[in-house]
Amino acid sequence: MGGLRGALGLAGVMLGLVVGVGVILLVLGLGKRFARETVPTLVGLPGGGWLAGGGLGVVTVLGAVGWLRSASRVSDGTRWARGLHAAGTAVSCAAVFGPFFLLLSGLPGRNCRADSCAYIPGTGSAFLAYAVSAGVVGCFSWRWSSARAEARAVRERERVRRLRKKGKGKSRAARD
Repeated sequence: MGGLRGALGLAGVMLGLVVGVGVILLVLGLGKRFARETVPTLVGLPGGGWLAGGGLGVVTVLGAVGWLRSASRVSDGTRWARGLHAAGTAVSCAAVFGPFFLLLSGLPGRNCRADSCAYIPGTGSAFLAYAVSAGVVGCFSWRWSSARAEARAVRERERVRRLRKKGKGKSRAARD
């Protein structure tokens, strides 16, 4: 009886793996097809690949900022609030990785000779503009947030110093 249960369990795991790999390949294939359909339109807009790449770089940085802000906050509200928090985190995560994979799909396939894997003109300049804009905007965003954190720390130190000066910042043992 135990051998039959083990065999059924192994068959269930194997079936789950096959279905899981199939779903992953389907999702990746649909994403690649979506990118192959939209990238030519995106780089064909006025401004070309440079403007598209720069805009996608800004979207990536804003998504990273949103992701870090939502990850640092604890959602201990109602079930509805937790669901909205999780959805916001998922959207931010998609904004971080989506533009990169969209532009990456426009580059030529490595071992594919079909027309569906060909280089999409303008994708290289879009990728370069994406990298530069994400780096520059990310650097400015990091400097701005670290300056805000430092100003907050200075205000907190000043508040604690004023409390200690009044004698209220001491521990109970030190006051007695």
